[in-house]
Amino acid sequence: MTHWLLSLELIDNPVMVIVPRIAFVVLLAFVVLARPVRFRRVAIGAVLGAVILWVTAAVLEHEGIFDGPLPRLAMLWGVCAGLGIGAGVVAVLSRPWARRLAGIVLILVSILVGMLGVNRAYGITHTFAGLLGVQAYDVVPLPAATPAAGADDGADLYKTWVAPADMPAHGQVSALGGSERIPVGNFPKARDGALYLPPAALVAHPPALPLLVFMMGQPGGPDPTHLATALDAFAAAHHGLAPIAIVADQLGAPDLDPVCRDSSRYGAVSTYLNTLVPQYAQAHLNITADHSRWVIGGYSNGGACAFAFAAAHPDLWGGLLDISGNEYPGSEHVSHTVAELFGGDKAAFEAAMPTAQLAAHPGAYAGHPAVFTWGTEDPTFGPGQKRNADAARAAGFNVAAIPIAGAGHVGTALTGGLDAAIQALGPAIGLAPPG
Repeated sequence: MTHWLLSLELIDNPVMVIVPRIAFVVLLAFVVLARPVRFRRVAIGAVLGAVILWVTAAVLEHEGIFDGPLPRLAMLWGVCAGLGIGAGVVAVLSRPWARRLAGIVLILVSILVGMLGVNRAYGITHTFAGLLGVQAYDVVPLPAATPAAGADDGADLYKTWVAPADMPAHGQVSALGGSERIPVGNFPKARDGALYLPPAALVAHPPALPLLVFMMGQPGGPDPTHLATALDAFAAAHHGLAPIAIVADQLGAPDLDPVCRDSSRYGAVSTYLNTLVPQYAQAHLNITADHSRWVIGGYSNGGACAFAFAAAHPDLWGGLLDISGNEYPGSEHVSHTVAELFGGDKAAFEAAMPTAQLAAHPGAYAGHPAVFTWGTEDPTFGPGQKRNADAARAAGFNVAAIPIAGAGHVGTALTGGLDAAIQALGPAIGLAPPG
């Protein structure tokens, strides 16, 4: 029962879209119209609830809590929830008991409707597990490690790969938990990652495929839903070929931001992502040993970490996928980050920035593919992504800079960004012909 609830689809499920809203309208109508409560009192309560919620959201937005502007539709759903909560409170304070009970239910349904509506407006988190930052996928035994002969000779795999007749049509997504969990080392808060295996990895004699390690945004967790969808679409158009992808945790909890580094406060985050995760992949997955086809990637907070790791470890990561990333880790709360994680040493904070790391490794990025995407309607992160793309190009990366028309920072900024970025990355890691 718990697993079913955690994995329940929230965005593309018509039941979750329609039924709570119908319940909201019915309950609100009952509270407003049933006597002997005066309409004016209920209306004042509803308006007060909406105003309080709107003001609270506006203040939090101004303080940067949401990492950018709130989508207008999210604000609208929040105001609707405030209306229902305000009316429900008035009903709870009224008579008879039937209205009080209806008021309690209206408050709960309003919270649910607001949460589902805001989540739908963001278009990122598809399950309750994603909202809670835990895994909803099952743990599945990994395929046996059977590296293909000659797979690491630098040849483009798309030129030689012939898909067998029994290859599955879709890839496989699973949780990396239990016996398949990645060792966390000194990052004890690391949540279970997730694994995507493309169809070509699920055959009897799989090729050695490129590796993609990906991180999601903050707040959030290692949810593979969007990445797996984009990789499956790419695989369907390329004879089952796509990178083997691990979605890993760089946060430790939805409300934390270790800014991609090892620290006594949050643990060895960088070591986990740049040592333990690659070691696990090399030991357990059918990936190529050619590091030029190992890619580090992420969205938003994860994108900032990906750029930082690609800049600091050019010998490990041969490619970069940065989807609407922060310009640098901690960019949205610089003073807090400097004080908390750098002991007040701003020079040390600046030395850890990706651009400083690029300067510290001259000539190390020649030929490395880097894809940067951002929404054209994203005033918070878009300008920084453009600067990042320019800095990476100047350092020697082969850069593809892709604006996603009409997107902000959420929704199509993620889905459209992933689709475009993976299409651009495919030829660079030998899975598709140029162009």
